[in-house]
Amino acid sequence: MNKERVHAILNSRILHEVYYDNDPVWIQDVNDDIAKISFVNKDLEKNVYIEDLYEDNLYED
Repeated sequence: MNKERVHAILNSRILHEVYYDNDPVWIQDVNDDIAKISFVNKDLEKNVYIEDLYEDNLYED
């Protein structure tokens, strides 16, 4: 994922399915190339490179 897309997701009112290492996550904040994320199914927060985040686009044309 790139910085522009991360900022678009943060500013969106639409739910976006974002993943890190096959786990769904919420993006809480971004600072340069680092995103602070929390895992949807775990009680865990982590700082990760934004390039390691991705969206599930299987159903989009």
